Amino acid sequence: MKKTLIALAATALSAAACFAQETKVTVGMSGWTGFAPLTLAKEAGLFKKHGLDVTIKKIPQKDRHLAIASGDLQCAATTVETWIVWNAAGVATTQIFQLDKSFGADGMVVKAGINSIKDLKGKTVAASAPGTAPYFTLAWMLAKNGMTLKDVNIVNLEPQAAANAMLAGTANLDAAMTYEPFLSAVRAKPEAAKIIATTLDYPMIMDTFGCTPKFLAENPKAARALADAYFDALDMIKADPKKSFEIMGADVKQTAQAFENSQKFLRWQDRAANQKFFAGEHAAFSKEAAELLLSAGIIKALPDMSRLADTRFIN
Repeated sequence: MKKTLIALAATALSAAACFAQETKVTVGMSGWTGFAPLTLAKEAGLFKKHGLDVTIKKIPQKDRHLAIASGDLQCAATTVETWIVWNAAGVATTQIFQLDKSFGADGMVVKAGINSIKDLKGKTVAASAPGTAPYFTLAWMLAKNGMTLKDVNIVNLEPQAAANAMLAGTANLDAAMTYEPFLSAVRAKPEAAKIIATTLDYPMIMDTFGCTPKFLAENPKAARALADAYFDALDMIKADPKKSFEIMGADVKQTAQAFENSQKFLRWQDRAANQKFFAGEHAAFSKEAAELLLSAGIIKALPDMSRLADTRFIN
């Protein structure tokens, strides 16, 4: 009896020790389809398996850096060029792994009569605030067509509201920038609005996961665990897609089937893809993006570009 009690006590102490060792991390993101494996990693216990106690907060991209600056978040998910904007604004952050690449999951929606991007000169376009992916996507698409942000009138609307406004036929809007899963709502109603350009035409939306330098310095094992759990989530999607799509879809109020359809417009990036991306593509794209951000007046000066990424945790 005594041995049994001792054994039980030892087991309890061991469990308590494991629980105590879990590193608490608060992550900021949105309901973007590309971020969904992070939700899967939390809901399926993959973060916990790697010794992490992760809290996910849904925060609009335009406000995410403020939450980091205030200390409410240690890590976040966002587009590659947004990290440049945040660092240029004095919010120190470092990317540690790539999440996804958009293959038609971000796009420009227009009303009838608009047949090309050049037709938007002098027109009104809805996009999220400066420093966000939709705003940058607009700047990028305009630049590739010999235009600038000054050639259009911009109304700030978040991606879901922007898509809904186009579907509703809001009179003062000629176009809008949005992304999945809201872009699929437009795909379903081509009579209401049409998609004139996506990242299939302009491949430039890539999402990464990053944290504050302070968190990475103090918690290198947790940083690696975050990456490992993400890659585990990608393995789970391959091994059990039905269950995975149910979990990820529920987070954005989609059925498993609807979520499966929307994720077809992007590619999640596994460990091998990450290693390839950070070997050269990341730096090259960041340089081009930074030049556009400067010319568009979104940033006033370049941050230290050598500190934008730390690739220790994907090897």
